[in-house]
Amino acid sequence: MHLFSRHTTPEIGIDELDELLQSGSVHVLDVREDWEYRRGRVPGAVSVPLSRLTSQVATLPRDKPHAVICESGSRSLSAADFLLGQGFEGTVSVKGGTGAWVRSRRPVETD
Repeated sequence: MHLFSRHTTPEIGIDELDELLQSGSVHVLDVREDWEYRRGRVPGAVSVPLSRLTSQVATLPRDKPHAVICESGSRSLSAADFLLGQGFEGTVSVKGGTGAWVRSRRPVETD
């Protein structure tokens, strides 16, 4: 069991992300750069690079929580923390990021 303090950004693993995606209960927000996103992403992920997140935050839907993903899980922690501070309740960071998703041999979308 994980205990989170107010200063700890909640994280989930790729197994939990997969379950949330299958149930349709989460938006996946990919905060990698455009070229990284085009190379391969979690199916259905929306691209908002970390460098543009503050300027695009008002365009993000609020109808369900966001699972924020990057390549390894560090940029997504910053992004998730920012979104939580902006009132996006239920936002989580995905541990291991897209790299872990790919290594698990789950499907990816590419351009």
